[in-house]
Amino acid sequence: MPSGTGKTIALLSLITSYSLSKPSDPPLKLIYCTRTAHEVDKILAELRRLRRCLGPNATGLALGFSSRKNLCVNPSVVSGGKRDSVDARCQKITASWVRELAGENPNVPICRFFENFERAVSDALLPPGVYTLQDLRAFGKEKGWCPYFLARHMVQFANVVVCSYQYLLDPKVAGFILREMQRESVVVFDEAHNIDNVCIEAFSVSVRMQTLEGATKNLNKLAQEMERLKETDAGRLRAEYNRLVEGLAKGGNPHSKCSSTNAVKDTWLSNPALPDDILKEAVPGNMRRAEHFLFVLHRLVQYLNGRLETENFEKEGPVTFVASVNTQVGINQKMLRSCYDRLQSLMLTLEITDTDEFLHIQTICNFATLVGTYTRGFSIIIETIDERRPDPVLLLSCHDAALAIKPVFERFQSVVITSGTLCPIDLYPRLLNFNPVVSRIFTMSLPRDCICPMVLTRGSDQLPVSTKADMITGESVERNYGRLLVEMVSIVPDGIVCLFVSFSYMDRIINSWNEKGILKEIMHHKLIFVETQDVVETTLALDNYRKACDSGRGAVFLSVAGGKVVESIDFDRHYGRLLIVFGVPYQNKLSSPYFLGCHNILLARLEYLRETLLIKEGDFLTFDTLRQAAQCVGRVFRSKADYGMMIFADKRYSRHAKRSKLPQWILSHLRDSHLNLNTDMAVHVAREFLRKMAQPYDRSGGGDRKALLSQDDLENMANGSVGEMLY
Repeated sequence: MPSGTGKTIALLSLITSYSLSKPSDPPLKLIYCTRTAHEVDKILAELRRLRRCLGPNATGLALGFSSRKNLCVNPSVVSGGKRDSVDARCQKITASWVRELAGENPNVPICRFFENFERAVSDALLPPGVYTLQDLRAFGKEKGWCPYFLARHMVQFANVVVCSYQYLLDPKVAGFILREMQRESVVVFDEAHNIDNVCIEAFSVSVRMQTLEGATKNLNKLAQEMERLKETDAGRLRAEYNRLVEGLAKGGNPHSKCSSTNAVKDTWLSNPALPDDILKEAVPGNMRRAEHFLFVLHRLVQYLNGRLETENFEKEGPVTFVASVNTQVGINQKMLRSCYDRLQSLMLTLEITDTDEFLHIQTICNFATLVGTYTRGFSIIIETIDERRPDPVLLLSCHDAALAIKPVFERFQSVVITSGTLCPIDLYPRLLNFNPVVSRIFTMSLPRDCICPMVLTRGSDQLPVSTKADMITGESVERNYGRLLVEMVSIVPDGIVCLFVSFSYMDRIINSWNEKGILKEIMHHKLIFVETQDVVETTLALDNYRKACDSGRGAVFLSVAGGKVVESIDFDRHYGRLLIVFGVPYQNKLSSPYFLGCHNILLARLEYLRETLLIKEGDFLTFDTLRQAAQCVGRVFRSKADYGMMIFADKRYSRHAKRSKLPQWILSHLRDSHLNLNTDMAVHVAREFLRKMAQPYDRSGGGDRKALLSQDDLENMANGSVGEMLY
């Protein structure tokens, strides 16, 4: 079932009802993970409505958790804009050493919200209820408490925590959630069709020339701070040395005795990879002294700089790379994997608050720790300069998605992975390395046939259309795609969303349509708006697209399959009556110059999947392509009262091997007569569908079609006396 048709409320109802019917001590907790902060608030709004229906028995605390950027109410901090800047500004006025200095000098700025929270920490509690991110900010302003640290403090007491994937999958920020929740908690990953990609991104690192230049400046700044500390308080460096002898876990926070809140506040991002047994090891002797550690990092940066100067593409595994580093600059595996925590310890000892200025050296240490910890599931890829890439790049590319989600499976007893486009469902356990206890695909009840998928294989001239490598540059394909859109804008009264396989291909098509006069024909009926790679431009285009649709004229929005817009923006109701997918959106297509992206990353991952998980290249590419296409078309259908059409404009969709990988909610509405259409036939089908949708209908489902259950239906189902229901 697609997004917007009840999966979230069904899961919330099930888990909430179960916890009420089977009370336990401690009570069952729910961790609900979604993609964005906007989705966090939407889920909590659903939960609030559910609790109103359940009555006074549904009590307890439910809250959303997000970054400082989304929760901070201090104007001087949130004005930083980017997340890293907001975090750094927060550190400057809440770090324990800053607060100690403010006690001696009242002119030192501190955060009044954090100070009020610190003073009231034992009494700083949220009353039972449901708190969205906006509610937390409002509550924080009312009480004068910091909403971010209040939410972080209340996570351990909450019955429901809604947050983004990163708070469970990214080890640099996942630590405190994993610590605070008991094993019996239920974890839900919603909209998890791309969860393997999220896992891989959490463990991948990109290093460019500008990263190395910034890291060199960071090291020089750290050396200056170290010399300053030697002159003013050399004892702190000696104390750090002694702690590091005991192990990485003991070396971190020299201010941890100040207060429990300070201990949490002063802790930097957690280690991206190290297991507990390694953290208990002593830091290598040649990295314990601060000056020696900085010298090690200088050598590592110089080595990486030399690797980036290559003129040829290079790919190697972590073992080979670590051996090369050891041979050329004398940095062994144990030294590499200790880099991240050693840097954290030094930053805290030097009392660095401008953490956003040290992002480059953090990236280098993150890279070093990962490559020094894992011997399998990664590749080091060096991409040289070409016409699409002005700078060389060194990539630590993770291929094993199971690495990021493994701690979640080990820590929690019940984990639910769900999405409307989780298809084929049997491939996810292999990608994430787990054995599902229950695996189910649920159908969707609709009051009418309000979904109309079509497969267009030919244009009006009967020539085939496809973005296949040998056809993508064909003039007939470009012309037929244009004529299809011209015909559709003349009959579809509302918004039309068009998805292309890449930005470069979309630019080529737009230029071709402009030369042929097709754009002018389209604009006789509707305005055209285009997604770009600039966030501000795209946001403005989306706003104006919605205004055009609200005016009643409708509009056309040209976007990219798998892009930011189609992954996060809903085109429901009149904003998306028709969605056209031009071509098959293969990930980083290897054989065509019109697809941007690092082709070699995909090749390396395909090789890993083939050799380690026995997943064939063709099977994974088809799976990845069809889940993207399904997610795209799901954007135009967001509720049972909605309706929309989807056109898959490529002859390859007519093949059973491709088509069968689409979700069941699409296949159940894809008629055989809609599988091999040309433009004229698609126009006729669209006219008939729109005429049918204009007729009145019973939203609860008429006749034998049950789409809305009454209270009596639910009671009958609970008593086991319900008859067969048709969906």
